[in-house]
Amino acid sequence: MFVKTQRYPTDLTDSQWNIIQDLIPPAKPGGRPRSLDMREVVNGILYVTISGIQWRMLPHDFPAWRSVYEYFYRWRDDGTWQRIHDTLRARVRQKEGRHKHPTAGSIDSQTVKTGVTPSGIRGFDGGKLTTGRKRHILVDTNGLLLAVLVTAASVQDRDGARLLLQSLAGFCKKLRIIWVDGAYRGPLQDWVAQNFWFRLVPVLRPEGAKGFSLLPRRWVVERTFSWLGLNRRLVRDYERLPASSEAFIHIAMIRLMIRRLEPT
Repeated sequence: MFVKTQRYPTDLTDSQWNIIQDLIPPAKPGGRPRSLDMREVVNGILYVTISGIQWRMLPHDFPAWRSVYEYFYRWRDDGTWQRIHDTLRARVRQKEGRHKHPTAGSIDSQTVKTGVTPSGIRGFDGGKLTTGRKRHILVDTNGLLLAVLVTAASVQDRDGARLLLQSLAGFCKKLRIIWVDGAYRGPLQDWVAQNFWFRLVPVLRPEGAKGFSLLPRRWVVERTFSWLGLNRRLVRDYERLPASSEAFIHIAMIRLMIRRLEPT
């Protein structure tokens, strides 16, 4: 039987595990009974996300790396990570006195370099002069993630936003305004006005501004990118598939929200 001999800073506390344990899928009926401790499986996935190590380098006092790896990908493919994420986001918003469905948000993209990835799922971002992938995210006014899409870095911001907005689920039904930067102006605004119940509102840099300029509403999404950067697995994009990149982003935000929901 697996017995863990030490704890890591990335491990869930008892109160944090109590928040998430009911959201973990139960074992499938029939077949061999589940023998793994799901808490330690989640701790192993968090360790990989935050430390940025390869799966094979998972310390031996976690369950076998192949088992942890298998649960990561199984829950990626069946939507478990996103379901847990969306449930916790609703709880955080309600704890903060907000409706679980946001009415406003902000979109932006971030280009990151890649590790060794198959051709066809990375590209060159001419604006950032970077070869890699691009993360398109929509966040609420608190910076909590509403939607994420990972594409090749060669995909234009407006094209990535179009794909991202087409994937929005029912929890965005109350959205009325989304703040964007100048790259999202023009035809995309018209397309959104014709096909959705919300509108895009550009927030532009002041004329003549040089260097860093704090933009109203827009800084929130930039802060979310900073939160993601606290997880070494997300400093670059090391994944073979964009779906895995999106899953790690959901996991990073899950950990952030669990900590906010933890009793003080």
